[in-house]
Amino acid sequence: MSSAAAPQVLIAGNPNCGKSTLFNALSGGSAHVGNYPGVTVDRTSASLHLGTEKIELVDLPGMYSLTASSPEEQLAVDALTESNTRAVVCVVDATTLERGLYLPLQLIESGVPVVVALNMMDATARIGLRIDTERLSELFASPVIPVVATKRRGLDALLSALETQLEPSSEISTLQVGYPAALEADIAALAPAVARWRPKMPTGQHRVFALWCLLSLGEDSLRGVPDEVRQAAGNIRRAAAERGRNLDLEIVSSRYDWLDRAVAETCSVRGPSPSWSERIDRVLTHPIAGISIFAVVMFGIFEALFAGAEPLIGAIETLTGFMQAQAATILPPGVLQDLVVEGIIAGVGNVIVFAPQILMLFLFIGFLEDSGYLARVAFVIDRVMKGVGLHGKAFVPLLSGFACAVPAVMATRTIERRRDRLVTMLALPLMSCSARLPVYILVVGTVFAGRSLGWFSAGAVALFSMYTLSVLVTLAAAAVLKRTVLPGPAPTFVLEMPPYRWPSAAILWINAWRRLRIFLIDAGTIILAMTILLWALLSFPKSAEISEHYAAERAQVLQSASSETTKSEALQSLDAREAGEQLAHSLGGRFGHAIEPVLRPIGFDWQIGVGIIGAFAAREVFISTLGVVFGIGEADEESRPLRQALRDARHADGSPVMTPLSGVSLMIFFLLACQCMSTIAVVKKESGSWKWPVFLFSYMTLLAYLASLAVYQGGQLLGYG
Repeated sequence: MSSAAAPQVLIAGNPNCGKSTLFNALSGGSAHVGNYPGVTVDRTSASLHLGTEKIELVDLPGMYSLTASSPEEQLAVDALTESNTRAVVCVVDATTLERGLYLPLQLIESGVPVVVALNMMDATARIGLRIDTERLSELFASPVIPVVATKRRGLDALLSALETQLEPSSEISTLQVGYPAALEADIAALAPAVARWRPKMPTGQHRVFALWCLLSLGEDSLRGVPDEVRQAAGNIRRAAAERGRNLDLEIVSSRYDWLDRAVAETCSVRGPSPSWSERIDRVLTHPIAGISIFAVVMFGIFEALFAGAEPLIGAIETLTGFMQAQAATILPPGVLQDLVVEGIIAGVGNVIVFAPQILMLFLFIGFLEDSGYLARVAFVIDRVMKGVGLHGKAFVPLLSGFACAVPAVMATRTIERRRDRLVTMLALPLMSCSARLPVYILVVGTVFAGRSLGWFSAGAVALFSMYTLSVLVTLAAAAVLKRTVLPGPAPTFVLEMPPYRWPSAAILWINAWRRLRIFLIDAGTIILAMTILLWALLSFPKSAEISEHYAAERAQVLQSASSETTKSEALQSLDAREAGEQLAHSLGGRFGHAIEPVLRPIGFDWQIGVGIIGAFAAREVFISTLGVVFGIGEADEESRPLRQALRDARHADGSPVMTPLSGVSLMIFFLLACQCMSTIAVVKKESGSWKWPVFLFSYMTLLAYLASLAVYQGGQLLGYG
C-alpha cells in the first residue's frame, strides 16, 4: 500500500504537552515535512507499521480545542473528517489535566476512535498527583494510557491500544456530555445544513459538526464554509442572544462541568503542591524584573548569533571562496566560468551562509519554548505589544530581526493565528539587521569622519539613530498593517502557564534541523535562482570594444613593466577598471542609468543605483558592487579607496554625490527598503504565496523612497545640502 493511500492516525494535543516528542519517539525521527494544501502550516508525517498494517502517522499543529479560531485548528477539523483518518492519539500533559482533557473530550464526542496518551506521568509523582487512568478510561469510554515520551515509557501499551482501536470490530465511544435542552434544539436545527455540506460524513457526526459550527463560525480565518451553514449558524446565534443566551458559554461550561466531575473522581493529591515554580513565576512575570531578565537572555542569544555563529559563517565563506578559486582554475575564462563561479557557487554560498544562525536561533527558541520560559516572556511582553496590535509572541522574532530577518521570519511560526503571523513577518524586515551595518559603517566613514555633534561623534549619533528609528518604524508599521491591510480584533492572549521542564536535547536538535532543512530546500532554491538572475543582469551584455581596449593595455603593461610587483599591480588595476566599465555596459548598469532621474531627488546617482541593484542579492553586496563600479576591485566597509572614490564622485553639474545629507538619505533608504532576496524567499515560503512578498517589497520600497525624499529635500530646504 502506498503512503498516500495508507490510513491516517492523527497525533493531536495542546502546545507544550510533549506531542512532537511522542511523535518523534513513535516515528524514530524519520519524518517527512511538507505543507497542508493552501496554507503554510507544517504537515509532519511518518510511516509506521502497526501489526500487519502500514499507517501514516500525522503530527497535527498544537491546539487547545476544535473551536477553529485559527487555520491550524480548522486543519485538524478537516483532517478528522477525511475518509482515510482512522484514529487519533490525543496527547495530554498529566500535570495540567483539566485543561488538557478538553481536547480529547471534543475528539471523542466527534465519534472518531481516540487513544488518550497521558504524558509526563513521571512529573505527577514529583508533585504528589495520583491519577486513576483505569477509571478515566471508563468515563471517556476510550483507552487512557500513561506514558513518558522523553523516556519512551508506555509506548508498547499505547501502540497496542491503538491497534485495538483500528480494528473494524472496535466499538465507538458512547460518551455524551449533557447539554441544556435549548442548546440541543439549536444543534438539531443546524444539523440538516451540515448534512448537505458534508454528505459523506457519518450521520452521527452531523450533530457534533453542528455543535462545532455554532461555536466556531464568525471567525474570518475559516476557509470553505458554505454561506448556507454560516448564515444558519449566525441566525441561531443571534436568536439565542436576543433571548439572553450565550451559546459559547453554554457549550464550554457544559463540557467543563463534565470534566470537573471526571477529574474530581479520578485525581487526588497526596501532599502539598510545591511552590517553587510559583515563586519563580512571580519574578519572571514581573513587569520590570521579567523584562530585564528577558533582555539579558536575548542579549546572550544575540551574542551567540553574532559571535558564536561567526566562525561557522567565516568557514562557509572561506569554503565558498576556495570552491570559486578552484572552479576558476579548472574552467577556462569565459561565460561558463563566470556562471559557475559568480552565479552557481556564489548562489549556493548565499543559501548555506544563513545555516548557522538559523540552526542556532531555532535551538535557542526551542529550548525557551519547551522549558516553559517563552510562555512567561510572551505574557509579560504582551502588555507592551498589544498597544500596536501585535501578539506577545511576536517579540522574539522582532528582536531576532536585529541579527537577520531570514530566521526571524521563520521564528514567527510560534504565533498561532495566521493574521498575527503575517503582520509580524511583514513588519519585522524593518528591524535593522546585521547586513545593514556594513552600509552604515561605509557611509559614516565617508561623510561623518571627524565630525561631532556636541560631546558625541556624528557617526555614533547616526548609527544610534538608525537602530532607534528601525524599532519605532517597525512598531508603527505593525500598527498600520493591523488596522488596514490585515484588520482584525486585537490578539487575545489567554494561556495557562506550562510547567517548567528540562527540554530533550534530541528533540531540540530534530526540530531545529527539520526547520533548517525546510529553509535550505524551499527558500534556498529561490535564493539560488535569484542570485544567478542577478549575476546575469550585472554581467551581460559584454562589450567587445571594452575587452579589446583593455587587452591592448594589458599587452602594453606586460611589455613595459619594470618589475613583477609593478606588473601585477597594474594588471589588477586594469582588471578592476574593465570590470567597472563592463558592469556599466550591462543590463544592470543600463538600468542604473535609466533610474538615475528617479534617484537624483533623493541624492543618489547611477553608480549608487547600480549598487542598490546589486544589493538585492544581500545588502552588504552593495559595497562590493560599488567597488566594481568605481574600478577599485575588492572592497569592504573599511576600504579607504572606496570611501575616497565616493567623496570624489560628482553629479553632472559638478556637485558632490556624497554629502552628510545624501549619506543620511542613503542610510534611511537602506534601513527601510526590502533589499534582501533571501527575506523575500522566506516570506514566500512562510506565507504560502507570492502575494505577501510582493506586497512587502512594494510597501517597503515605496516607504524607503518617500522617507529618503523627505529627508533629502527637506534638508536642502533647511540649507543642509
